[in-house]
Amino acid sequence: MDKVRIGVVGIGNMGTSHAKNLYESKVNNAVLTAVCDIKESRLRWAKTYFKGEVEVFDSFEAIIHSREVDALIIATPHYNHPSMGMETLKAGLHVLVEKPIGVYTKAVEELNVVAEKSDKIFTIMYNQRTNPIYQRVRKLIQDGEIGEITRVNWVITDWYRTQYYYDSGGWRATWKGEGGGVLLNQCPHQLDLVQWLCGMPKRIRGFCDYGKYHQIEVEDDVTAFFQYENGATGTFITCTGEAPGTNRLEISGDKGKLVVEKDGLLFYRNVVKTSEHCANATVGFEMPENWVCKIPVEGESPEHVGIMQSFVDAILHGKEQLALGIEGIRGLTISNAIHLSSWLDDWVTLPINSHKFHTMLQDKIKHSMAKESTEDVVLDVQGSH
Repeated sequence: MDKVRIGVVGIGNMGTSHAKNLYESKVNNAVLTAVCDIKESRLRWAKTYFKGEVEVFDSFEAIIHSREVDALIIATPHYNHPSMGMETLKAGLHVLVEKPIGVYTKAVEELNVVAEKSDKIFTIMYNQRTNPIYQRVRKLIQDGEIGEITRVNWVITDWYRTQYYYDSGGWRATWKGEGGGVLLNQCPHQLDLVQWLCGMPKRIRGFCDYGKYHQIEVEDDVTAFFQYENGATGTFITCTGEAPGTNRLEISGDKGKLVVEKDGLLFYRNVVKTSEHCANATVGFEMPENWVCKIPVEGESPEHVGIMQSFVDAILHGKEQLALGIEGIRGLTISNAIHLSSWLDDWVTLPINSHKFHTMLQDKIKHSMAKESTEDVVLDVQGSH
C-alpha cells in the first residue's frame, strides 16, 4: 500500500474540516476517497465541493462495506463514537475517532476490548498533543526538571460560546444528543493533556452548573478538584460563558513551576529544592532563590493534520502513534468523574463506577428536552480550540 484511502463519516463541523484537509493533500500518503452523512444537505454539498472525485454514501453500513476505504475518520455526534469505532475495526478497517472517544466509559471499555484484539490502527483526535509547547512541558516533567509534582492548576475559561452556537444543531447541549456540555465538547483536549502531563488523579470532586450562562440543559460552568496518589492536588476550572476568558496552566513541583499562557512557556526554576530550603533555612519568610526562564519552543503545531499524519504513518510504516485510541478513556474518565461527583455531591474515587455513571446518565437522557432545530448549521471551526 502506497497511500491510505480514507473516508470521513459525519461531515458536520469537524468532519468537513478533516475531509477538506485530506482532499487538499495536506496529509502525506493519504487520499480522501469517500464521505458519509445522513443529511441530504451535506451530501449535496459534498457532491458539489469534491466535484464527483469522492464517493458519497448516505449510511455508515454502506461506507464500511464499500471497499473504497482502508480507514475511516469518525466525526459523528459523540454517542456514536464507540459503536462506530468497534464496527469499523471489526470490518477490518483502521479508525481515527474524533474527541471525545465517547460519552461514558462503559461503552469505551467495550471499544478498547475490540481494539486490543484487532491488528488495525486505532487513533483518537487529540490534536493538542501535537502542540510543541505541551510536548516541551511533558519532556521537562519527564526529565525531572521540576521535581515531583505538587500541584496542577488549569483555568481555561476562554471557550466563549453564544446562544446561537448552541442553537445551531439539534443535538447540541442536550443529554440525549451530546451527553454533556463544556466537558464533553470543548475540554476533552485539556482533560487529556492534564493526565498526559501529570498522570491520573486518585480522587475528584466536581461542581457543575447546568445552563448557568445559556438556555441549555448541560454544564456550561465547571470547577473540579483533584487529589493524586503522591499527595499532589489540582484544580480544573472551565466555562463557555465568560468573556474575556483565561487559559493558564500552572504545574508546580519541588524544583519550581511551569506556566503556560498566551502561547508562551515560563519555568520558575528553584536553585534549591523547596523541600530542602524549607528544612534547612535559618530564616522564617525567605523563599528559595528562583530564576525565571523563558523556555524557547520551536516548531508549529500541526493540530488535526498532525494527528492524521501520525495515523497514516502508523498504518504504512508502523511508526509510534502520538495519540493511541485506547488512551482516550483516560480523559473521559476524568470528565465522567467530575459529572458523577457533581450529581452525587461527593468525592469520587478513580476508576469510577462506570455502571453507576451510565445509570445516572440514562436518567438525564430520559428527561432530556428535544430541540426544535432539525438541520444542523455547519460553523466555521478555523481558529477554534
